[in-house]
Parts: sequence; structure tokens; C-alpha cells
Amino acid sequence: GLSHVLTLVLQELSLLCKKDVNGVGMLYDLLKSPWLQALLKIYECLQNYLGKRPAPITVQACVLNREVVELLREAPQSGDIKELRRLLRSPHLKAALLTAHDTVAQKDFEPTLPPLPDNIPENEEAMRIVCLVKNKQPLGATIKRHEITGDITVARVIHGGLADRSGLLYAGDKLVEVNGVPVEGLEPEQVINIL
Repeated sequence: GLSHVLTLVLQELSLLCKKDVNGVGMLYDLLKSPWLQALLKIYECLQNYLGKRPAPITVQACVLNREVVELLREAPQSGDIKELRRLLRSPHLKAALLTAHDTVAQKDFEPTLPPLPDNIPENEEAMRIVCLVKNKQPLGATIKRHEITGDITVARVIHGGLADRSGLLYAGDKLVEVNGVPVEGLEPEQVINIL
């Protein structure tokens, strides 16, 4: 791989070093440096890992878990089987570990957005659908009611917040719908509760 190519280059450079060609000694020392050797080994390991592309055995671990629990219920009840059933039914295993496994295995990382309607009039203003996945962190934007139109708009985007880091929301953007709920006629406080 890459280490073999580097070894060949170093052999060639060592011959040139003996001839005292200008700058070759410095290049030789750079290529021979331990930190570059370590970086190249890391690079080779990463390339090797990416080439293998590990794949999950199943994308439905939650379903498999339910089936195993049902099979264990029918089995003779020893202490070990009871303990295994208790572990497999625990919310930590089911809700956290197996659900996370299935999500990663299915490569289902983004929420699904509804399709755009087909009958949008030509003179309609451009509309952008923004999908921000926020866990327990704040959105990082403030909203207000526009004084003239009454629309709910983004008043400001707080630097470093989720909205700012995403680059999807801007001050002055009109909010039409939040999480599938139309915001027309709602107070800003009600919209904040939906957010």
C-alpha cells in the first residue's frame, strides 16, 4: 500500500542524498519523520476500514428482540431465562440501544418531509422547507409578529445557536408551519411552545 510506496521513495531519495542534490536531504528527513509515518499508517487503516464497509447483520433488531422474548416465554423457566427476558424487555435495551442500532442500520438519520404540492401557482412566493433536528438544545432564534402583515417571522438568529449553525434560518423569514402545525393566527408564544 502507501507504506510500500513511501519506502520506495525513501530509497530513491537516499541515492540522491548521496549525490548532494539541493533540497533532497530536507525532503528525505521530512518523509522519514515519525509523525508522517504515523499519519500514513492511520490513513492506510482508514482506507482499509472504508474498503470493508461493515454491514449490520439485521436492520430489524427490535423485531428480533420481540421474537426472542416470545420464544423465551414458552421455554422452561429457569433463573437464567427469567433474567434474560428481564434484560431484553428493559427500556434501556429496547428504546435506546436497539432503536439506535436499527436507525443506523437503516441509514435513516433524517426526518421524512412531506412532498411539495403539485399545484403551486406561478406567482407564488418562493417557499423553503427547513428541517432542523433539535434535541434538548434551544433553537437559537427569536420570533415576532410582523407589525404590518401580522405574519410570524424570525426576529433574529443567535450567533452559534442551532439555527445559525445550520445556515437555514435568517432574520425576516416568515414562518408558515412548524412541525406540521400552521402558525397563521397564532401568537408568538404559542409558536414557541410548538418549537
